[in-house]
Amino acid sequence: MNKTVIVTDSTSDIPPSLAEAYGIEVVPLTLMFGEESYRDGIDITPEQFYERLPRSQQLPTTSQPSPVEYMNVYQKLLEQYPDSPILSFHISSGLSGTYQSALLAKSMLEEEGERITVFDSLSASYGFGLLVVHAARLAAEGKGPEEILASVEQLRRARKLYFLVDTLEYLQKGGRIGKASAVLGTLLNIKPILSIDQEGIIYAVEKVRGRKKAVARMIELFQADLQGIDKINVAVGHTAQAEAGEELMRELSQHFTLEEQVLTNVGPVVGSHVGNGTLAVFIWPA
Repeated sequence: MNKTVIVTDSTSDIPPSLAEAYGIEVVPLTLMFGEESYRDGIDITPEQFYERLPRSQQLPTTSQPSPVEYMNVYQKLLEQYPDSPILSFHISSGLSGTYQSALLAKSMLEEEGERITVFDSLSASYGFGLLVVHAARLAAEGKGPEEILASVEQLRRARKLYFLVDTLEYLQKGGRIGKASAVLGTLLNIKPILSIDQEGIIYAVEKVRGRKKAVARMIELFQADLQGIDKINVAVGHTAQAEAGEELMRELSQHFTLEEQVLTNVGPVVGSHVGNGTLAVFIWPA
């Protein structure tokens, strides 16, 4: 059997250097500012997006690739790698229709589609990007789809994540929280600590006043989650503010022994729901 081919979508927020190193095929979602549309990570960079977001009168909207777009990607890969299985990993079906699009594309390919497995990550951003990179590393070692998926599922259950939004404005605009909560939260300088549950849905873990206290509380939550685990891998996602990401990474290194360290951008599609100044931390056992 030839090497397993790995596909994902742009909401995995995998640093381009890692995607390139492991030959990961990344299918972009689309971001729209009014009438203007941009392919995530191709036509607009995180830097451009976060500079534009606060100035935008209306909230940008996002849309998943159509089944036909996925079908074209799969068809290209099936021809390019005639004997290879394909594993396609996607943002939580509880947050986007991307997974459904990929499933439809697989069904449209009939017999050829049997070589494709579509995986619902039940997560977002590098919360599943790290699963995709893990899968690509196993594929590079020559592991087959079943072995890769079993290992990915194990890692998905072991991985912990929390993220901190700097403003409640975007969650409110996107209909995730009510306007009264957002106004009150802003007045009280509330920084909610959010996570994603096993069903792939975002929920509020705690509400903390002030950013510094919220970061300290997030570290405490990780310490409780990771009892008995000495060495960890960590990724910090930031909104095109590398210094804030690096500072948080240094803080984490004072509490944990860090092995692999990844700094990544929370991309425009995820960023349109959480806004500037968001920090996300993804931890998995080394």
